[in-house]
Amino acid sequence: ISRALAAPVAPRTLSFVHTHTGETLTAAYFDGSAYVPGELARIDRLLRDFRTGEVMNMDAALLDVLWDLQVAADRDARFEIICGYRSPATNAMLHRRSSGVAEHSQHLLGRAIDLRISGYSTLRLAQDARALARGGVGYYPDSDFVHVDTGRVRFW
Repeated sequence: ISRALAAPVAPRTLSFVHTHTGETLTAAYFDGSAYVPGELARIDRLLRDFRTGEVMNMDAALLDVLWDLQVAADRDARFEIICGYRSPATNAMLHRRSSGVAEHSQHLLGRAIDLRISGYSTLRLAQDARALARGGVGYYPDSDFVHVDTGRVRFW
């Protein structure tokens, strides 16, 4: 049996600040044995498409990736959110403006977040995320953020 499976599961709390709306949130989304629906809903609301107000159920596995990144970074600093869910209209608009926005983005499915950690190198964050090998990881040094998603493992 792997050590990860044998280890006791602890409650998980994440803190966020949305860079576009200024909203902050600290949510204990996992109580040690199950996801907490009310806390997931609060996170979904924060990670909504801030341009349209549309809310999507975000992939809980994505939150677990963030938790593991927080542990790897060894800090309780807030995640600075650049983008969570994107509605089809928003994604199409951004895709027209930038070749860096995928037409069939994981953001459309609630399976991606663009972020950084307060006071932590985005290069280091990208390296930590790539080491997890749990989905896609994009590093955007000029814009100072990292894209993480729960799609297939790939790096850019």
